[in-house]
Amino acid sequence: MKAQNAELCLKIVSICTFCIGFMSSAHGYANYDKGGEHPDTKQVMFVGNNWDGTVTVIEPEGAYSHVGRMNAIPDYEERMKEIKGSPIRMFFFYGIRATVGEGNDQFVDDMYSTPDGSALVISRPSFADVVSISLQTGKINWRFPVEGYRADHMAVSPDGREVAVSASTGNVVHLLDIYTGKENGRFETGDKPHENKYINGGRYVFNAAIGDVNTPFDAPWLDFTKGDRKITIYDRESKSVTNHIDMRDRLDAFGRKDLSDSIRPYTFSPDEKTLYFQVSFFNGVVEYDFATDSITRIIPLPEGAAPKSRVSYVNDSRHHGLSINSDGTKLCVAGTMDEYATIVDISSGETGPIISAGKPYWATESADGQACVISESDTDVVTVIDFESGEKIMSVDVGNHPQRVRLGVVPRGWQSPSENRG
Repeated sequence: MKAQNAELCLKIVSICTFCIGFMSSAHGYANYDKGGEHPDTKQVMFVGNNWDGTVTVIEPEGAYSHVGRMNAIPDYEERMKEIKGSPIRMFFFYGIRATVGEGNDQFVDDMYSTPDGSALVISRPSFADVVSISLQTGKINWRFPVEGYRADHMAVSPDGREVAVSASTGNVVHLLDIYTGKENGRFETGDKPHENKYINGGRYVFNAAIGDVNTPFDAPWLDFTKGDRKITIYDRESKSVTNHIDMRDRLDAFGRKDLSDSIRPYTFSPDEKTLYFQVSFFNGVVEYDFATDSITRIIPLPEGAAPKSRVSYVNDSRHHGLSINSDGTKLCVAGTMDEYATIVDISSGETGPIISAGKPYWATESADGQACVISESDTDVVTVIDFESGEKIMSVDVGNHPQRVRLGVVPRGWQSPSENRG
């Protein structure tokens, strides 16, 4: 099995040499997000306010001033009527509120704009769907109910024409046409599919399943109860899963049987030869080399405000948020339960200044590549940190419980439509 894994990974690396510079999904956005394909668009940064059900739109660099605000749940009354008419859907809706929602509904997990800036596509966990909302009218263009009862992380293809969305209770990833909502394909994953990325020019979709993160069985010796956690690699050309990578064996071989193999946010080096990822309960970053199919380094990070009891971690996420600069020399880490963010020098593993933050939940490279933008879910701001110095530049107010931060485009001169629900 290891030989098969290494063979496929070597194949991926060889293909990647032809697409360096074309891909930018490792940085959380695609080339179209810069507005190059459609000159009548303007680049912006979207901040998904999960508990609000809104999206704050800000400038992607400079002053990071507000551009507008979108209502992500214009169909709130209609969806709630459907949910209340189904005992099973009601069970899951209130289950999300009681567990991963920390007493709140989850209305915005992830979002991407269409290449022409006409719409914003949003995954909505509590409504178990993906919707396209017109950036001009605020109305829904299309809606796709996902398999199961909860929608989660998305990714966008390099050409901006497809999104991959994790159906976290359905254990599948849907591939949707970003303009029509038509399903181009789907593939099965491990338990609770989480983050997705398009790699190798968009030929493959890379998914990491995190398993059950809201159970109380958090002691290291109960890790086996968390489910089937693995990386799944899907080939869009052959429309088939080509490989699985289980980090359990790799972590054990590195001498870290104590670490969970539940991969949280991850990022690729610019050449896609190296994977950097976070795992449940751990304040550090794991480095994995595709060519050798092995863990090559683990970078520990400073202790912060994380509680001593692992059961107190929100969804097992000690750290949840990781991005890399365009040069591939610096990592930006969101230390969620430790309540800080920091820049890590990849070569030395040394950390920069520790930036105090209120439960940071995501990290994204800025439009100019000079800064990292983290979402502070407790303090309802996004904070900008300079990659080079590691110092905080500024914080900007957004909505209630910001999570995902994505670069995208809107029409030039855009003004946000009405935010009224219903």
